[in-house]
Amino acid sequence: MSKPVTIATFPPRFGWRDAVATLRAQPTHSRLLGGSLIMLMGTGLVSALNLGFNVAVARMLGPGAFGQAAAAVTLLMLVSAITLSFQLVGAKFIAKNESAGARAAVYSALLRRAWKVGLILGAGLVFASGAIASYLNLPSASMVVLLAFGIAFYVPLGAKRGGLQGVCSFGLLSWNFILEAGMKFAVALLLVSKGFGINGAVAAISVSVVLAYFVPAVPKELRSDPEAGTPASFREGIQAIVFFVGQVVINNIDILLVKHFFPSDMAGLYAAVALVGRVVYLASWSVVSAMFPISAGSNQRENNFTILVFPLLLVLGISLGAILLLGLFPDTILQFVFGFRAVGGLDSLMSLYAAATGAYALSVVLIAFEMSRRIANTGWLQLLFSGLIVVGISLFHNTLRQVVEVQLVLMVIMLAIVSTPFFRRFPATSLQEAA
Repeated sequence: MSKPVTIATFPPRFGWRDAVATLRAQPTHSRLLGGSLIMLMGTGLVSALNLGFNVAVARMLGPGAFGQAAAAVTLLMLVSAITLSFQLVGAKFIAKNESAGARAAVYSALLRRAWKVGLILGAGLVFASGAIASYLNLPSASMVVLLAFGIAFYVPLGAKRGGLQGVCSFGLLSWNFILEAGMKFAVALLLVSKGFGINGAVAAISVSVVLAYFVPAVPKELRSDPEAGTPASFREGIQAIVFFVGQVVINNIDILLVKHFFPSDMAGLYAAVALVGRVVYLASWSVVSAMFPISAGSNQRENNFTILVFPLLLVLGISLGAILLLGLFPDTILQFVFGFRAVGGLDSLMSLYAAATGAYALSVVLIAFEMSRRIANTGWLQLLFSGLIVVGISLFHNTLRQVVEVQLVLMVIMLAIVSTPFFRRFPATSLQEAA
């Protein structure tokens, strides 16, 4: 007989600190499910707000300007490889330390480093703004300069989110993402309606990042007097950077390449299709975000199968649901949401893109689980496949469908390679023990 699954429950009037304490007291599978549900609910609202931002820009400025805005967002996502590296390393080592002082020491050290890196990246982006605008066929370098201001804060924001994630403050972490998305949407509506055009939309991105850095405040335990503990190691930082460089390239480089190889209108239409993949991946990543600190802070020999199987099943369900929905109503979704007419079979790409994203999301669950326990070599494999995507799209881009097919084939191959060691590590006896 299967063991009953319990979900963490909270009293009618509770604070997020109470919720975190309750989650920590629950069995592993309940903590995973409860944390994942909190993150998924937050992700749902974030996705709706991000969709509102993209729809507003698309409808108010047209496909061409929407493609430019998508390129700006993609630049931010490329830089997020560094941002997410600070978040991942912070979450792992804060979770590994038990005392508040040791956790505060890890957090303050990472935040100082993040500010140095953020300022360097922002200045570098300003310096290279002309060349970047030329490559992406942007109307002026001012968009890149506006984005650089937000990027200076974006890297330290990753360190802050790593602190929230490491102490399992999934509620505060969700609200932080919601605040960023909501402010971006509201400011973009205001500035674009006042005639600032695409520069107003890009400025909204930077404003939202700055606000998210300051609100909400980090938990009290991360502001305790620092004391000795397990510090974040250089090797862990390299591992995280390798992982997120590969992740960011896989999730975003196709938009930049399409912007380079195709006319602006076609690039804007493709960006609308790619946004669907981003929504699917964002939902899947929320599950990984809940899994990672729980896995990092657990006994290496306990609950391996439980910690892994729950996220895999949740991500599989999200992916299959998206593929089915987009396969049944592709044209309706594209026209109703964005107001774009499907041309050249563009509507059929939506479910195909979701399938590629789903295959990749399952690989990320496996890679992140391994990274939470040890220094993982799979991050380098992912980096290799990110390079193969660049090469593949550069060689095969006669049509937008061909661009998506290249990604689907490569992501399925990567999933097969990444999953093989886990099938060996968790044989059929693990399934019997979990029953």
